Amino acid sequence: MDFEEILAKCGNSSRYQFLLLSLYGFLMVVISMHYFSQNVISFVPDHWCYHPELENRSLAEIEAIYAQFERPSCTRLASIDADGGNATASTERCNRWIYKYDFGYKSMNTELNWVCDEAYKPRVGQSLFFVGSVCGTLVFGLLGDRIGRIKALILANWCGFLGDFSTIFAASLTSFSVSRFVSGLAADANSYLMYILILEYVSPSLRNIGLNTVLGSFYCLGLIGASWLAVWVGHWRIFLACSSLPLLLVTLFYFLVQESAQWLVTRNDIDGAITRLQRVAKINRREVSDDDFKAFRGYCERHYEKEVQAADNSQAKLLDMLKTPRMRSTAFKLLTIFIIITPCYNTIARNVEGLGISPFIMFSLNALTLPPSGYLQGLLQDRIGRKATAVSWMAITGLFAAGAGLVISQGSSQQNVLLLVALTLAARFGVSIADGASAQFSTELIPTCVRGRGVAVVHVAGFAASFLSPYILHLGTYFRPAPSIILGLLFLAGAYVCLLLPETRNRKLPMFLAEGEEFGKGERMFDFLRNLRRVEGKDKAEGVEISAKAKEEDTLMAKVA
Repeated sequence: MDFEEILAKCGNSSRYQFLLLSLYGFLMVVISMHYFSQNVISFVPDHWCYHPELENRSLAEIEAIYAQFERPSCTRLASIDADGGNATASTERCNRWIYKYDFGYKSMNTELNWVCDEAYKPRVGQSLFFVGSVCGTLVFGLLGDRIGRIKALILANWCGFLGDFSTIFAASLTSFSVSRFVSGLAADANSYLMYILILEYVSPSLRNIGLNTVLGSFYCLGLIGASWLAVWVGHWRIFLACSSLPLLLVTLFYFLVQESAQWLVTRNDIDGAITRLQRVAKINRREVSDDDFKAFRGYCERHYEKEVQAADNSQAKLLDMLKTPRMRSTAFKLLTIFIIITPCYNTIARNVEGLGISPFIMFSLNALTLPPSGYLQGLLQDRIGRKATAVSWMAITGLFAAGAGLVISQGSSQQNVLLLVALTLAARFGVSIADGASAQFSTELIPTCVRGRGVAVVHVAGFAASFLSPYILHLGTYFRPAPSIILGLLFLAGAYVCLLLPETRNRKLPMFLAEGEEFGKGERMFDFLRNLRRVEGKDKAEGVEISAKAKEEDTLMAKVA
């Protein structure tokens, strides 16, 4: 009796599984607030250089006075006439500002005056956050295999709490950068470890429907909650305290969530695995006989030595992908795609300022695009394939981003603001589909024997490239359309690279490196377009070529990645 069979007897779609999904929903709310807290604390409202003669003037009058200068936010005035119609600029740098607070919220940038010549400082902290996420993904991934998923998950969220809470006391670039690096250690690791646990304990049907619904809905809820929590408390330090403290509640998962029974079996702790399964059965109110557990124990004991021996003798190494020409080409193309799509995703997701609308409202609107984009992605991948979905939505999102840059260059009339917001939301919707489709497409192209390590490497490469996303946004302070134009070009480049890869829909995916070398051989760049109708008819007449079991395994690996 293998693991899937004993889990079915213990219950794989019952009370314990719904408890896991509920806890995962809570985790998504907390994690989304943690991940985007950097944006919320560094929102920059409209601002103008302070002058004593401006003290008794309204914000509208101050804005009108500074409108005559090229850089109104950073220009220091030498003199102002009585009616404000004529003002002269000073050559001295500004060191004090008047802020037009959005909903009365005071951000870190306004309190520390990190604007104008010092606007780069928050970007440095954001970059260190992504550096921390690269290190954390590797470290906590290793710990997850060494000490267990739950312990590694708790440690990751402790790092997130420590980093966010210490940021409250940051008053210099050095202390801010260090605290953001520590906070970044938790990014990604504090979610995917729980994701793996859920995948190992729930039925395939619950994985496809329940898990995706929880992920999209609660992540969206967390993003909206983060922006309006900041408005409610009114100060960035209080916001960080409120958003970081829930990370400590993940410690309770140690008492609520069972350690991965599959992981315990790989560690030859069969007694521990059976104990966890018995607890699952008790929670689900299932009666499982001792004979069933004995059969499971016998299965594990018979296969453990065999599996270990096989792994020691025949396990392929990740670098073996680089030894053959087609696999080497595929590996570099996948790295290129992730290096492009990941920083683009982070740049668009964080680009909520300078659009002529409150960043809090824009942040909430962005969040609302997540649930429908996830649903449409799954629908398109089933209908037209992975490659078509990834290529088309990269190209479409690139056009949306470039269009936003064009609108920005035309000025800030009310009509342009509405069009800019619409294009930005469309780009946010599109990049969610492009990112998800690229992730699954890339996962399926990597042979099973090196899939786990290969996916980890390309994800780390993407996070490393995200180091540049704060600086892409910072270019907007010098030339406002620059971020949108750069993103548009990157998306189009990513779409071209995807065109060079073979389609994976309804094909037997490669298990070994030799199969990966032959996979898609002879397929031309646009063959997937001609095959769309043919494959559709083939599905109805002959059925899908991949067996149900292999398809389930590959879907599982794509979700884990």
